[in-house]
Amino acid sequence: MQRFVLVLLALLVLGLGLAQRPRVVIATGGVGGVYFYYGTTLAEIWNRAGVAEAQAIQTAASIDNLLLLETRTGGGTYYCATVLPDSAFLAYTGEHERFRGRPARSTRILFAMYPNYLHIAAREGAGIRLVQDLKGKRVSTGAPGSGTEVNALLTLQAAGLSPRDFGKQERLGAAESARALAEGTLDAFFWSGGLPTGAITELAAGLARRGERLYLVPIDPRGTVAQTFQRRFPGVAGTGTIPRDVYGTRADTPTLTFWNFFVCPASLPEEAAYALTKATFENLSTLQTAVAAARDTTLENAVRFVGGTIPYHEGALRYFREVGALR
Repeated sequence: MQRFVLVLLALLVLGLGLAQRPRVVIATGGVGGVYFYYGTTLAEIWNRAGVAEAQAIQTAASIDNLLLLETRTGGGTYYCATVLPDSAFLAYTGEHERFRGRPARSTRILFAMYPNYLHIAAREGAGIRLVQDLKGKRVSTGAPGSGTEVNALLTLQAAGLSPRDFGKQERLGAAESARALAEGTLDAFFWSGGLPTGAITELAAGLARRGERLYLVPIDPRGTVAQTFQRRFPGVAGTGTIPRDVYGTRADTPTLTFWNFFVCPASLPEEAAYALTKATFENLSTLQTAVAAARDTTLENAVRFVGGTIPYHEGALRYFREVGALR
């Protein structure tokens, strides 16, 4: 009888433990981009650590992800997401068209992840050397509802262009854009992603096998486009370089950079946010081994935007104070 009671108590404790684990859906991006693999690995880490029943899903990325946080969280399920900072800022302040009148004020940062690099990909010999050369060309500005699309449209605006200046505009994700460029139905495409992005690595290798070479359009760090971004999004938009050995380009490519955020809703319980953050940073080696861009996911980088426009989740802040990343 005593043994039976002990077994019942053990099952009750186990059941309570499972009940306390939040169901978390990680909204990521398209296959071929870094977000998808980062989110998938994070879900695996959280499941193994027992801090959540987590799964990653493919999406169009940042803007769609922020909409999911605002509209789908509830009933014991919490949507978290990988997002670009300018998209998050425009959604949080209600400046983005899809958030006008209903800003994404429930968004909370769990941690900063790694910098995205703006890729404007073309083939050498396509007559595209500068952003202005996109005029009259067939160009993809990224999937609808993606952070890439936000980056692309703002870049064009700063350069005095719009999609109306293209010969044809497409709105494709990384993998679809790379395929179209390789097949010759697209002249160039925008992509905002970590280094390396698998779809572009494959594109560069495919072009090389045909005796061609990938070209990445440079963004002058002292030019109008870069200065416009840095004024509009101080602290989160900057400049960096895509080294030539990443994709086998002929030269290093200066471009825009954007620090990605991992965000969750304010409704996520503090204990859950603390546990998710703790599990992430106690398993960084797993994340960094699986996703090259995650080498920049560190305690120091994670808190670099504390005090900015978008608040951090209190559960995450508690963990960062506990380990000394914040005072």
